[in-house]
Amino acid sequence: MASSANDIVLEIRDVAKSFGPVTALKSMRLKVRRGRVHTILGENGAGKSTLMKILAGVFRPTSGSILLDGAPYAPSDPQDAARAGLTIVFQELSLCNNLTVAENILATREPATAGFINDRALTARAAAIVNELNLPVDVSDKVANLSIAQRQLVEIAKGLSIDAKVVILDEPTSSLSDSEAEILFRLIDRLRKKGVAVIYISHRMEEIMRLSDDITVVRDGSYIATLEKQDTSIEKLIALMVGRDMNEIYPAREVPAPALSQPPVLRVENLSREGEFENIAFDVRAGEILGFFGLVGSGRSEVMNTLFGMKRASAGTIAINGTVVTIPSPADAIAKGIAFVTENRKEQGLVLSHGVSSNISMVALQKFSGLFGFLHRGRERQAAHEEVARLAIKTASLDTSAGSLSGGNQQKIVLAKWLLTKPKILILDEPTRGVDVGAKFEIYKIIRQLAAEGAATILISSELPEVIGMSDRIAVMHEGRLNATVSGADRTPEKIMTFATGFPS
Repeated sequence: MASSANDIVLEIRDVAKSFGPVTALKSMRLKVRRGRVHTILGENGAGKSTLMKILAGVFRPTSGSILLDGAPYAPSDPQDAARAGLTIVFQELSLCNNLTVAENILATREPATAGFINDRALTARAAAIVNELNLPVDVSDKVANLSIAQRQLVEIAKGLSIDAKVVILDEPTSSLSDSEAEILFRLIDRLRKKGVAVIYISHRMEEIMRLSDDITVVRDGSYIATLEKQDTSIEKLIALMVGRDMNEIYPAREVPAPALSQPPVLRVENLSREGEFENIAFDVRAGEILGFFGLVGSGRSEVMNTLFGMKRASAGTIAINGTVVTIPSPADAIAKGIAFVTENRKEQGLVLSHGVSSNISMVALQKFSGLFGFLHRGRERQAAHEEVARLAIKTASLDTSAGSLSGGNQQKIVLAKWLLTKPKILILDEPTRGVDVGAKFEIYKIIRQLAAEGAATILISSELPEVIGMSDRIAVMHEGRLNATVSGADRTPEKIMTFATGFPS
């Protein structure tokens, strides 16, 4: 579809960005049209985030130019960008946990009387925004009390509360359930009908093909191609993005799944925690991948937190290799051979300011203690080096801070950390959240390898294709109950969603 000059609201011309000797963007170009959803697709490290931060006024380009509505555009900061008509919802939450939802949504734009913030007007204006967007949050709640999914919705409300010509959404559904994502998709349709241009960044190929009008692929800091949605396919986009064909999104098993007659490594019976979940019963065998699926609020993560000793069960039993155990703390869970890759890697999985080596070794430090308990640095670094090579972690050195790496490499570091403990039971809560297709494929291969080596694996995921593609059986939760466990031909999206929404009960 040809576009006229009047259609184009944002144009990027050969933009490059360097940080000292490091080149983050080599040559980026883009034409974004009014009333259309334009997806930017690329692996982590391809330059998407740098480009978005340039558009938002966080960075200044080293070279190249940008036009907004045909006029030169060079914002000095995000507030300047917003005044010009461009707003961005970043993937990494920028909310203040000690403030309310209302205070976060209208931060820097609070209604004031005689120089004092008018709290009543602030609450009313934020409530009107939340009600218009139909978001399931209370504007008077502190953000610290919200779930990760609710915080993501508040972040979206904050961005959409600004009247804009261009709205950038960076991985907006990364922590949303299907029903919450539907709320967002309806909002995007409304923006499109109002003539607003939406720049959309996501690694979820199904939603990209659903939402996009135009798709630009970037790789290694450079523009590769722009295609209209109807002229391309998932396979073609992946090949452009990674520079190679990927014949399978989900790698095949290396060895057959264990028979159900095999004794389980982990058996959970009637596990309950008052107010969160009740009568949860399941088992998982050595070499098996048991998927856990459910909508946000179903209790999946709460069950796993309890298994790992982060919360106390009010009833029920946990048995490992046939022996009933109590798990009062994470340290006790680790001692019993349980590893837990948590949903929130940045807050619960990594020390972002520390190096790769110290992050990998932090859970298994006792393995590297020498005489009188002193740490043997050489052995620690050698083990970290072996895990970096094994998991193909891309880092300049073992001392590079974890926070400076891409999401996919951060997730591999979290996996490496736990693999050093040689776990019998591996719990993976949203292990590919916020990572690109290429990194997902590598993580899937790691999970398959661990299963082949005999790890009893529990995979929690909000992505239905992922949980179907990787799991041998799938436990489906609804409102704190395990509604069904499906396997074989019953692992269909329709059947799983039926159980996830509460039917049959």
